[in-house]
Amino acid sequence: MPGRRPVGNLLALAVLTALVHRPMHPYEMASVLRARGKDQDMPIKWGSLYTVVRNLEKHGLLEAVESGRQGARPERTVYRVTEAGRREADDWTRELLATPQREPSAFEAGLSVMAGLGPDEVGALLVRRLAELERRIDADRRTLEGQRGDLPRLFLVESEYALALQEAQAAWVRSLLAELTGGTFPGLEGWRSYHRTGHLPDDVAALAERGRPTGQKEPADPEGPTDPEGPTDPEGPTDPGGPTD
Repeated sequence: MPGRRPVGNLLALAVLTALVHRPMHPYEMASVLRARGKDQDMPIKWGSLYTVVRNLEKHGLLEAVESGRQGARPERTVYRVTEAGRREADDWTRELLATPQREPSAFEAGLSVMAGLGPDEVGALLVRRLAELERRIDADRRTLEGQRGDLPRLFLVESEYALALQEAQAAWVRSLLAELTGGTFPGLEGWRSYHRTGHLPDDVAALAERGRPTGQKEPADPEGPTDPEGPTDPEGPTDPGGPTD
């Protein structure tokens, strides 16, 4: 199990890897990361950029090299990555590449509760999803082909991976749709019957009550004692304004 990182927000990794090339102030970091499309590669909340930078500095992964003001603009601090920051970025990258992590998606959440809808409606919704996936796949494939002439493959592999994921999802949705429309989905008639009568078959009701084994520990009692301090954000309070010029 990977250890806890001093600053665990993936925006921190984006900042560290950007500063490997040259020192920057936070507004410039945001501009560079946006230009590189990092907000499409990882979950980034731009409003937390200044907090992330301060925390990286606090942990010795960045250091300020100069601070100045131009005209009426706010004072800007320029940061560079430290040797410890380079090691952290390299180690973090190795972990992300080598260690599969469980990353449930919104689609997976929807699939987990789709029994609440009737199978015909689910099928219609999946048809809509498949059409949108095919539209995006076509657009992303054309974009990727256009970029191949301008960029080395080293800077396109994440786009290739995202496209492959969409293609795999589309193939899986087609397969599920074929089962639903062809009547081969296991328990389909019981599912239909539930939405006609409001009554679950006894075996399905027992399974729904019991749940499926996950190998995980029993969750803590939500009514039990709680931490009076409440949950805390490991990155600290975010800057609601985000980077400003």
